[in-house]
Amino acid sequence: MKRIISHIAVIIALLSHGLGIQAQELDAKVVVNHSKIQGTNTSVFTTLQEAMTEFINSRKWSNAQYTTRERIACSFNLVVNEYNDDGRFGCSLMVQANRPVYNSSYNTTVFNFNDNAVDFNYIEHDKLEFSDDIIDNNLTAVLAYYVYLIIGLDMDTFAPKGGTDLLQKAENVVNNAQMLGEDGWKAFGDSKNRHALVNDYMNGAMEPYRQLIYDYHRKGLDEMAQNAERGRSNITTSLTLLEKTKQDKPMSVLPQLFTEIKKDELLNIYSKGTTKEKEEVIRILSLVNPSLTSDWEKIKEN
Repeated sequence: MKRIISHIAVIIALLSHGLGIQAQELDAKVVVNHSKIQGTNTSVFTTLQEAMTEFINSRKWSNAQYTTRERIACSFNLVVNEYNDDGRFGCSLMVQANRPVYNSSYNTTVFNFNDNAVDFNYIEHDKLEFSDDIIDNNLTAVLAYYVYLIIGLDMDTFAPKGGTDLLQKAENVVNNAQMLGEDGWKAFGDSKNRHALVNDYMNGAMEPYRQLIYDYHRKGLDEMAQNAERGRSNITTSLTLLEKTKQDKPMSVLPQLFTEIKKDELLNIYSKGTTKEKEEVIRILSLVNPSLTSDWEKIKEN
């Protein structure tokens, strides 16, 4: 798949030469679900959805060059739980990003996260604006944070730690958003909040996890169309990094998040694995996420 090759070339060029060419990176589908809100003018939700779509898809977020078909497929599903006529929204946001697997029609999920603390002010037809240096709007800060995270993680799947610059941008948003006083940004506020998530990605102790992201996708999934056995073997090896991550930083949410995102995919991959592979993978996955042990045990049944 051309996008795979192009992504690798882009990342190598960025790391080596710091290219300044800019283009839009995301192909985001945005939905604002307001079914819980009754008795109000629904046009504000329509204009919010349109504003979010334009903000995410039209802005240049990095120096990487993308063609139209290389843009990262992702979705932002905003569920409005509370709303008042003063323009105060209380929402949850589900964010998902996918990546194509080389030489196949299959797309793998790289990121899937539900943020339950997205509160902000928005008046109909407000223009959504954002500056990395001055964070004064919680909605645009949240959106920018997840955009940087999506692009950074996507780059990590194509080159070892390839998305460091973008993940640092997400970390900077967290730091600059502290003054907003909104939920989701504070250190130690929640082990799964925005601060905790990017802090784990950037923690030196989590380097094995970021190597896993590359090995699993580039050496594993991308290899499977050409040689399923070799690709699966590489994935098995990559999962030892997941085990190491769990041992090195037991409180990190990332290993658990990885297993939740990849559960069905892993069950499918190892439906044709060897007995030795299945035993090793069940052992690792049960250690990392014991709450899904009954699912991991299904690997034996195939």
